[in-house]
Amino acid sequence: MRRLAVPAAALAAALALAGCGGSDDAKGEAKGGSAADLSVGSAYMPQPVSADMAAGFLTIVNKGGTKDELTSASSDVAGRVTLHSTTGGAMQEAASFTVPAHGRLVFSSGGNHLMFESLKRKPKQGDTITLRLDFAESGPLTVEMPVKSATYNPSTGH
Repeated sequence: MRRLAVPAAALAAALALAGCGGSDDAKGEAKGGSAADLSVGSAYMPQPVSADMAAGFLTIVNKGGTKDELTSASSDVAGRVTLHSTTGGAMQEAASFTVPAHGRLVFSSGGNHLMFESLKRKPKQGDTITLRLDFAESGPLTVEMPVKSATYNPSTGH
């Protein structure tokens, strides 16, 4: 019996550590047994040039077999955070975005993005903004979004 106790304890410790994520990721807890498995990466806000509005970009990955829907976002730095789509260069507020099963939802410059409106303070490069993302099926995700230079390019890291 003693032989089984050591491997079982090692397995329990490994499983506990597997639940820990890196600082660039956020994980939500599913409610109601949802099979969506959501995480967030590559989050950033370019330092805003306006005193009352800023944009935010990130990627939501769903490793699960069920789609989910991003329904809203909020942050203590803004009066409200809205979801926007961009089609043919025209920006339009969206009520929600689907995060496909085994897929990703990308918010990028020139494409879908978040708008931080009625800023309570102007974020500066080096700050970190806390963002809450709410989903139709999964629990909320809290994301730490670093503020980068106004000209930051994620493909080069500068």
